[in-house]
Amino acid sequence: MAATLTSIRLDIQLADEARKVLGVKSRTEAVHIALREIVALSRFKKLMSKYRGKLTFAGHGE
Repeated sequence: MAATLTSIRLDIQLADEARKVLGVKSRTEAVHIALREIVALSRFKKLMSKYRGKLTFAGHGE
């Protein structure tokens, strides 16, 4: 992973709450997790749109 030092303004209370919810030690780690999640969600939504109505799913045990 390429990393660089970047200065951003954060809502400290929100960042600390996210850190606690995620169970991580640092705000940086919480921000990285949040960024990965939003990118994954965007990719998932694009896939769902692309294959809307084209896939069938069988329930467990069927």
